Amino acid sequence: MKLMIFRYKYHDLTWIDMERPSHEEVRQIMEEFDIHPIVADELLSPSLRPKVDHYENFIYLILHFPAIRHSHANNTQEVDFIIGQKFIITVRYELLDPLHKFSKVFEVNSILDKSDIGNHAGFLFFYMIRKIYSSLARELSIIGESLKEIEDRIFKGQEKEMVEELSIIHRDLLAFHRALRLHKPVLLSLGVECEEFFGHDFRHYTDNIVGEYYKVDELLQDQKEILSDLRITNDSLLSAKINEIMKLLTATTFLMLPATLISQIFSMNALGKPIVNHPHGFWIILSTMMLVAMTTFFVFKRKGWL
Repeated sequence: MKLMIFRYKYHDLTWIDMERPSHEEVRQIMEEFDIHPIVADELLSPSLRPKVDHYENFIYLILHFPAIRHSHANNTQEVDFIIGQKFIITVRYELLDPLHKFSKVFEVNSILDKSDIGNHAGFLFFYMIRKIYSSLARELSIIGESLKEIEDRIFKGQEKEMVEELSIIHRDLLAFHRALRLHKPVLLSLGVECEEFFGHDFRHYTDNIVGEYYKVDELLQDQKEILSDLRITNDSLLSAKINEIMKLLTATTFLMLPATLISQIFSMNALGKPIVNHPHGFWIILSTMMLVAMTTFFVFKRKGWL
């Protein structure tokens, strides 16, 4: 089985990135970095809720992020962060694009020795999480562009087609909400733990992380409001169009009713029916039916029913 442990190093800082770690891989990392057995056990499978715990030599953080526009098994991805003084371990169960891109930048900067990371792993975590939140903001911007396109199509008469499109975006925004709804309390707790672990000077960076979360959350709320307004508008236009169709069908039925009644009367098998035996009886009856239909049409038109 191919090992899914990626190791990056810059001066005395080490980043270990693990994807779906096995027992052997977790044991190896646990021994190398003195990871508590409770944490090591949690790394073997995804967790249901985010949290932050402070151990003697590291901070353990679990966060979930939405994954809606990529081929993932779930629409939520978990990342476990173990943040020590000189090391950071990330554990994930699928490919997380922002972390993957960050690893490429980090690797290049390490080789060129142009990175300005800082003197402990807390700074490395700061740049990582900021990259992830930046990626989420871009995802929401893409959704915003889709909503703009849907708005244009709604007012071009494509209300029916937009019902499914709006439902898909609602599902995506719901995935964002579910993944991010518990980030705020966890990040606030993280700020307290990091201040104790890395010192008071690092508080500025944890506050900045919370600020990045607020940017994403505000963008999410904006997109939810726009979606809600568009769904109301689309439903109203679609209902109006359906009402017009029903109105036309009802009016057509009323227009045909008198003519149908006349045809039924003259089709009765009864003696003494007028006009039937007249040489031009068919045309007289047909003309009468058309005259009644046209009269009914003009009455409906004048009253605004058509």
